[in-house]
Amino acid sequence: MTDDYVFEGPADEPQAPRDNNPPQTVSELSFALKRTLEDRFGHVRLRGEISKVNHHASGHVYLTLKDDKAAIDGVIWKGSVRGLGVRPESGLEVIVTGKITSYPARSSYQIVIESMEAAGAGALLAQLERLKTRLAGEGLFEAARKKSIPAFPAKVGVITSPTGAVIRDILHRIAERWPCRVIVWPVVVQGDAAAGQVANAIRGFDAMTPDGPVPRPDVVIVARGGGSVEDLWCFNDEGLARTVAAASIPIISAVGHETDTTLIDFVSDRRAPTPTGAAEIATPVLADLQYAVADFERRLARAGGRLLEDRRTRLRAAARGLPARPEDLLALPQQRLDHAGSRLGSALHRNVAVHERQYASVSARLSRGLLDRATERRRDRLTAVTGRFDPLLPRRLERDETRLAALSRALATLDPKRPKPGFARVEDAEGAMIASAAGLHDGQAVRLVFADGSKGARIEGEGASPSPALVEPKPRPAAKPKPAAPGQGDLF
Repeated sequence: MTDDYVFEGPADEPQAPRDNNPPQTVSELSFALKRTLEDRFGHVRLRGEISKVNHHASGHVYLTLKDDKAAIDGVIWKGSVRGLGVRPESGLEVIVTGKITSYPARSSYQIVIESMEAAGAGALLAQLERLKTRLAGEGLFEAARKKSIPAFPAKVGVITSPTGAVIRDILHRIAERWPCRVIVWPVVVQGDAAAGQVANAIRGFDAMTPDGPVPRPDVVIVARGGGSVEDLWCFNDEGLARTVAAASIPIISAVGHETDTTLIDFVSDRRAPTPTGAAEIATPVLADLQYAVADFERRLARAGGRLLEDRRTRLRAAARGLPARPEDLLALPQQRLDHAGSRLGSALHRNVAVHERQYASVSARLSRGLLDRATERRRDRLTAVTGRFDPLLPRRLERDETRLAALSRALATLDPKRPKPGFARVEDAEGAMIASAAGLHDGQAVRLVFADGSKGARIEGEGASPSPALVEPKPRPAAKPKPAAPGQGDLF
């Protein structure tokens, strides 16, 4: 008997057979897979679009790289973040270098990114930029077309999910600032159906009337919480953006967090950084208004009191210069009035007597003979002047008629519409007279008007040879100058 085997327990107890494939724990398998991935894919370069970026408080960055068919989680440790070539942002297409590893706690694999470089804008952002450029060209982003938000809304419309925390934040904020009626239009705020439901809600609010069963709100808030680019993509829909731009009711966009930007932020009348911020933009603070009104009342009361006191002081100062009794103030003017009234009757009689004497002295010198003598004297003067001018008028009229006839003949010879023999008037196609060569150009059709008719012609270029059909006319001998007619000068 040897010591190779030692049996513990009763000799008759059967021993369990040895297992040649012992089971592994989950941790053992997970870490084995982790080592295998790190050994096999210790250095890889990936190209993809970033989404779901999360800058953790610890300094690490968690994100997702994707293309049109697959996605992989990624992590950038705190020490590698500062050395990256670009800042990780959703929608950015990048090329990353790192190693593939796994996260045993969730049995998922991921890439540990060590370097990152930009490879261009992602497909989603490129599509969004093209759409933004087109809508901006149509003027949908212009500040001039944006409507002002009412200062004191009586009703506020909210388009959001009825189950999320967003609606509770908005209702709470409005209730504590400006208690008013809030009308909620429930919609889904993520997925393919979200854009259509939000657009229908905007059109529904816009079609309401102030006296309808549900009154039309004064302002509408479109709200949603934060999320990735894919989660917020429904708010980049072109149809939704055009619906927001065409609405007649003021719209406040509050989609995502402060760093999130969607297409309806550009076409809405105001953009709020958060849904709570949208409630603050849409409503004033009732307590502030009450305090302002109370302050105005206090200032008005103080100003009124100062005004009354100033008037009271001025009245006291003026009263010190007045007599003790009001009758004393009027006594002297009354006395002067009595004296003037007593003298008025005698003064009128004296005035009439004076004018009567003046009239009598003047009327004695007036007689009809004075007027007749003046009239006769002026008639004699007129007769003498008329007799002196009578023989001169016919001779002067005859001389003026002769000069007028001569001028009329000279004017007829200078009339451009009646050319003299040997001369022609040049007109363009519209019949306007052309007075100089500067008004003509090559190939222009003109009309030559002679005294006995007109002919069409076409202008040739400067220095062009005359047509062969034309014969150069012989020069005429110079005509002897004729003596000028009496009373008519040289016309040229």
